[in-house]
Amino acid sequence: MPRRFVESRSERPSWKGMASKMSDHTDEAELRMMKSVESLKYNFGRVRTGRANPHILDAIRVDYYGVPTPITQLAGVKVPEASMLVIEPWDKTSLNNIEKAIRQSDLGITPSNDGHAIRLPFPQPTEERRRELVRECKQLAEEARISVRNARKDANRAIDRDEELSEDLQNNEKKAVQKLTDKYVRIIDDTLKQKTEEVMEI
Repeated sequence: MPRRFVESRSERPSWKGMASKMSDHTDEAELRMMKSVESLKYNFGRVRTGRANPHILDAIRVDYYGVPTPITQLAGVKVPEASMLVIEPWDKTSLNNIEKAIRQSDLGITPSNDGHAIRLPFPQPTEERRRELVRECKQLAEEARISVRNARKDANRAIDRDEELSEDLQNNEKKAVQKLTDKYVRIIDDTLKQKTEEVMEI
């Protein structure tokens, strides 16, 4: 429950109390912006490039005694080389089900099962495929920017409706929200740049 600044009619509000009140709006906005960036990084992790990335397994569920279970809860995942993932189940009886789940997924990678572990080779994508992946990443980044700007819009509306804030304090808080927006948009831009370089790396 948000903190509320409480004052008696005979007392003037202290700056400390107001500062605490102001932070409610900026804190909520920043939390939403942080989640937007975290979601973007998660989605980028699932973009398959020529580099082995354990995060592409995050969405796959394995039938383990009738319970859909993430691979990372059933096995250790190693990256012995840049273009290879090795999945080593702790319970070897789950090996075939893990292989089946990978084959039925949309990874587009053919697993190799040697009876002890599963190997996933990451073929190098073509130049055309790399450019398609870059466009996909740009779209994901734009969706994250929109999410950040929506957080700013909602915060500004909340500030405008807050009758306990003077006009000066409302303006100050809107400036703080704008600084947060600029900060997280820059993070998104930097994250996109890094991902683009990774995708285009040969």
